[in-house]
Amino acid sequence: MAAASGKCFLVTGPAGIGKTTLIVRILETLRNSNPNLKVQGFYTREIREGTERVGFEVVTLDGRKGLLASNKISSPQSLRWPTVGRYRVDVASFESLALPELQVKEDTDLFIIDEVGKMELFSSSFFPAVLKVLQSNIPLLATIPITKAGRDIPGVARMKNHPGARVFTLDTNNRDAMRVQICSILADVLQKP
Repeated sequence: MAAASGKCFLVTGPAGIGKTTLIVRILETLRNSNPNLKVQGFYTREIREGTERVGFEVVTLDGRKGLLASNKISSPQSLRWPTVGRYRVDVASFESLALPELQVKEDTDLFIIDEVGKMELFSSSFFPAVLKVLQSNIPLLATIPITKAGRDIPGVARMKNHPGARVFTLDTNNRDAMRVQICSILADVLQKP
């Protein structure tokens, strides 16, 4: 079963443009207008020491947190973790929090996945879970990295090419308008049976 047209919303833009902030604000707006909304998923957040970014954590929508990646951990175990840039990715920590949040349940109204990117895709179980969400016909709001040199990550390309997927490109000039637009679209989609 393919997702219905218009139920996959993908936000992209350069690193640091505010994709996660946008997702969190959209979630807050939707929950304020519909407190009974059942939302599953997670977002990622920078871990900072002063002004230096030292890693990323996964945060579930009910507030549980776990490590996604770090450039400060140097245990014997972490030396075997895959790397993205200067960060080591803790795949086991990511999977323990993110994968349960992507289990399709009958009463879920919306999935939020921030982000479907290189770090997350080191988990061999992650993208199959994302595909199940896409096939569930439950609306999905996700962030994806911007295409580098015209080449998408294969999983990201598959999401962008999914029937009915809509891609919103965030920039410094359209952040507020984008929040209003996506909230309006999602509110409409969530009201339809």
